[in-house]
Amino acid sequence: MDSLNSLIDGFGTALTPMNLLWAAIGVLLGTAIGVLPGIGPAMAVALLLPVTYGLDPTGAFIMFAGIYYGAMFGGSTTSILLNTPGESAAVVAAIEGNPMAKSGRGAQALAAAAIGHFAGGMIGTILLVVLAPTVASLAIGIGAPDYFAIMVLAFIAVTSVLGASRIRGIASLLIGLTIGLVGLDQMTGQQRLTFGSLQLADGVDVVIVAVGLFAIGEALWVAAHLRRSTGKPIPVGRPWLGRTDLKRTWKPWLRGPAIGFPFGAIPAGGAEIPTFLSYVTEKRLSKHRDQFGKGAIEGVAGPEAAASASAAGTLVSMLTLGLPTTAVAAVMLAAFQQYGIQPGPLLFEREPELVWGLIASLFVGMVLLLALNLPLAPVWAKLLRIPRPYLYAGILFFAAVGAYAVGGESLDLVILLVIGLIGFGMRRYGLPVLPAVIGVILGPAAEQQLRRALQISDGSVTGLVNTPFSVTVYVIVVLIVAWPLIGRLIGRVRGGRNAAEESRTVSGG
Repeated sequence: MDSLNSLIDGFGTALTPMNLLWAAIGVLLGTAIGVLPGIGPAMAVALLLPVTYGLDPTGAFIMFAGIYYGAMFGGSTTSILLNTPGESAAVVAAIEGNPMAKSGRGAQALAAAAIGHFAGGMIGTILLVVLAPTVASLAIGIGAPDYFAIMVLAFIAVTSVLGASRIRGIASLLIGLTIGLVGLDQMTGQQRLTFGSLQLADGVDVVIVAVGLFAIGEALWVAAHLRRSTGKPIPVGRPWLGRTDLKRTWKPWLRGPAIGFPFGAIPAGGAEIPTFLSYVTEKRLSKHRDQFGKGAIEGVAGPEAAASASAAGTLVSMLTLGLPTTAVAAVMLAAFQQYGIQPGPLLFEREPELVWGLIASLFVGMVLLLALNLPLAPVWAKLLRIPRPYLYAGILFFAAVGAYAVGGESLDLVILLVIGLIGFGMRRYGLPVLPAVIGVILGPAAEQQLRRALQISDGSVTGLVNTPFSVTVYVIVVLIVAWPLIGRLIGRVRGGRNAAEESRTVSGG
């Protein structure tokens, strides 16, 4: 009941004319940027982060929420029309959406994606309202050893799930942790990795790191692989679903959030896994399996609903624990730090107007997203005709302006370029970007919690595992690390048994 009353107060905040304007601007900007090839929600939020410096925190985060959901929808639009996913979570939408577009059913694919985002976002946000205060109240009793264990779990889970190999994930995490060390030691005041520069004493701003790794790194990577010939955009009609399409999509719209929300709330890499799981589930349950791979509308509806619900799941971990489970959550956490606000168990008590206004704005943003994007689908398709050289030149320009606006120092531009080159090198050698961003944000906090835990225990390592919660988390960490070895061992045992049975059969025969 308290959550319901707080949500009603949140709607009072979100429905003010100014906040409604920020929500609408966020949805439009997010969709416009998400539609452009190669630009996902994380880059969209990172690029627009410096723009919100002059806003009050509530208006800024309402705008960020609109950008987040709008960019996710924009990424699926690119996947469906051009077979060019704007982000990794939109890859699955291209599997069935692009064949639908090529066969002249692009409008229906876009409608299924838009309504799927609406349904998934609504269900996910309702679960956020129900679960977030409970998680926050339980998290109040968590101490330094527990927080450090949770951060270790985040590091291990993200490096294990993402990328082509664990080694590359760990390498990316080490890059982020190293960048996070730059500046003054929080406890001793000694300079670390500043190279004698006073400007680096405050550390590298997370906004510059996020913009450098996402925007600059991606722009340089695309420029290095730019092809002269690009495909012509497919014309889009008016998005509308017939009775047959609705019969095939309403169940996937409801099943998607059940898969997406839990995966969004845990540090498992975001929407990539649940979208693939949703696709596989719909393929198994569908009566039209022969159409999969050729343009099955269920393969668009389910994964898009799962992706949208996972976005709400990420906010549970970020708001209640201060734990970013996706790249977008990591950038939004940087935005909280920009305003001097620390997400965590006490956020619901210290900033109730901000939190519940943000949650209420998610409902408002979903309605705006559906109302604006269904009729504007042909307009978004025209944005795809912008030549990529102009597109990425604009990205570099806005990224540089945003980085300079952070501190007004020319050194920030040099740091931005250096981090952008690091991001380019990470893409060149297949290193995922998310572990690096999470390393930059959570690294200093993990170090601080580790030192606190050791101080409490007088330097004894047992102080890190002296609570049931921390022991449970470390057991999960061990299972994640050892699971591939366990899988191989089980495979060998089964192989040995099969070989023994075959030899008995041969000898008996």
